Amino acid sequence: MFEIDVKDRKILYELDLNSRQSLNTLGSNVRLTKTVVQYRIDRLVKTGIINNFYTSIDFYKLGYINLGIYVNYQYYTPEIEKDIIQYFVDSEHAWFIANIQGKFDLLVLFSVSNMNQFFSFWKQTLTKYRFYFQSALITFFTRTHYLPISYLLEEHDTTQRLEHELIDGGTKVDIDDTDKAILERISLNSRKPIIQIAEELKITSTTIANRIKKLETNKIINGYRININYLKLGLQLFNVHFNLKNYDKIHHILNYVKTNPYLISVSEVIDHCDLSLNYHIKNFNELHQIIKDIYNKFPNDIKNHMTFSYPEIYKQNYNPKFDL
Repeated sequence: MFEIDVKDRKILYELDLNSRQSLNTLGSNVRLTKTVVQYRIDRLVKTGIINNFYTSIDFYKLGYINLGIYVNYQYYTPEIEKDIIQYFVDSEHAWFIANIQGKFDLLVLFSVSNMNQFFSFWKQTLTKYRFYFQSALITFFTRTHYLPISYLLEEHDTTQRLEHELIDGGTKVDIDDTDKAILERISLNSRKPIIQIAEELKITSTTIANRIKKLETNKIINGYRININYLKLGLQLFNVHFNLKNYDKIHHILNYVKTNPYLISVSEVIDHCDLSLNYHIKNFNELHQIIKDIYNKFPNDIKNHMTFSYPEIYKQNYNPKFDL
């Protein structure tokens, strides 16, 4: 665990709200000089607390479908498992891959532009590895709510937390190849200077700035965030799947769970569960207390749940490659 002070926590929180904001703005928000802010950010990157600065893109609005594959192994060796994981890691459309402690062994999250694209990949996968899959459950994510990492602050402002919620799942918007090229350049580096993007694309800085503004207005870019190494803060990533008795209460449940500062995202799902919640917390005991609280709040509305942790993450790229 790496110790960080209150100022570092505020910087991380502000960057998670808007990782593209200027050093002057960030310094004003955390009451530090521009130079000190830059020094602290560089240190947070060097120590591995900040993995990267990324642009939150609503891939639903680009016509993409988000799927999850939950795999159980059979008849496998450590070498076979390693080969399967590397196969998924090498897929340009897989953006999150982790082994699971729970009912399943492996989770792979995909974004694809059409189901034929996925079917082709999945047939290839089964041809190679079907013998080693005891089961493979495919789910569809229809909407995801992303919440700021409010647990970094000593006092949690629920109102501000919900104001900065990012929601994926909008109606498709057509963009051209230039817009896609811009998104590709800032997707995993939200702090990349506009002038550098302009030089790479041989377009004026004004044009780049105007296009980014339009992408923001159309909510294709719905925010700029940081990928934080929660393990270095003594936390783990836990996931809870809820099946509901009364689906008409889903929005009441959503509104309630989003007030918890340790919830980082919640997805509405089609298939083996209705809601999938992700938390940054210390251990299963804390998770069980959270689950107990939700059941107490909605005693007649939840059918059952499953819990998971992710001991090892092999790939975490919030913005998978999209078709140009």
